[in-house]
Amino acid sequence: METAYQVPTYAKIPIAIERGDGPYVWDARGTRYIDFYGGHCVAILGHSPKRVVEAIKKQAETLIFYSNIVYNSTRAAAARLVAESAPAGLNRVFFCNSGTEANETALKVARKATGKSTILAMEGGFHGRTLGSLAVTHGPKYREPYRTILPPTVFVPFGDARAVQHTLSTNPDIAAVILEPIQSMAGVRMADSEYFQNLEAACAANGALLIFDEIQTGCGRTGRFSYADIVGITPSIITLAKSLGSGVPVGAMIVHEDVVPSIESGDQGSTFGGGMLAMAAVVATLETIRDEDLASRALMIERRLVDALKPVAVEIRGSGCLLGVEVPGRASDVVGALRSNGLLVGGSGDPNTFRVMPPVNCPESVLDEAIGILTETLSSERVVS
Repeated sequence: METAYQVPTYAKIPIAIERGDGPYVWDARGTRYIDFYGGHCVAILGHSPKRVVEAIKKQAETLIFYSNIVYNSTRAAAARLVAESAPAGLNRVFFCNSGTEANETALKVARKATGKSTILAMEGGFHGRTLGSLAVTHGPKYREPYRTILPPTVFVPFGDARAVQHTLSTNPDIAAVILEPIQSMAGVRMADSEYFQNLEAACAANGALLIFDEIQTGCGRTGRFSYADIVGITPSIITLAKSLGSGVPVGAMIVHEDVVPSIESGDQGSTFGGGMLAMAAVVATLETIRDEDLASRALMIERRLVDALKPVAVEIRGSGCLLGVEVPGRASDVVGALRSNGLLVGGSGDPNTFRVMPPVNCPESVLDEAIGILTETLSSERVVS
């Protein structure tokens, strides 16, 4: 029925997921899978986490929705939690409904704040499919059909600080530099702290804002609420989505206090952004991560996975519960074999790298089982030759 009635989206995994509980999902035939994919890096607390479910249920019984035209205690609590969790100075929040909306808003804010129009983005980066975000998403398959109407963007290699410095110094119209601190979909590509510190300095020297797209790295998945804290910098803007609501659609833009004066009432708006159900999910999600110190647990899960997979992988990249595993053969073969063995993981734009994105509260017993499936599958000649 989906094939008959939906517009095509993804090349779908050939299973129908009907139920989830914690780290597990079940398909329509009753087959159970350990879910280390999380529906595009979303299920940071696993599926239907009880604290989030109870918060949504309580909110639904009280007030399902009212827009930002009024004040609301649940929205206020969510905004405060996000701001207090972010790096110092990023203390104003705009709520929307998705990651691409958060990025669209960030790009819009940067252009107004600087009075410039061009954006510098990274080769291999992915920021969304709506037109503004699509303009800074690299890759012909996404951009080419819309190339003539996309806003102006300059791309440089990810990890090359000199290229950023040169481009900023020779192009005075650049409003912002946007990047994912870990390029997840590109194959979990990383850069060192010095690179990000040089980016911060180059933006400051040339009057450009630095936007961290933390839609996949944020909310504690990589070991801190923000990856900016890991590399020791303070961006002008951070965008969040995916994990933020444990699966309830929600996005957020967090703005540094230096940028706030350029934002006027009426500049931004979203009918459903900041809706009560999403805000209840945000509060419950972030309180759970904070109260149970799950960002630290994400780093423990990383250590367990890296130690186990080192002997059977070419390379392992990433941080916390966002890891890319490079294999000698086709990653798609490994993803299929793991699924057949009861473990869901994600592919990537790198044909030799698959992604492992477990929930940050994954129980030890489930982690042990998943590691067994991973090591046994990766040791098989069928998937590594």
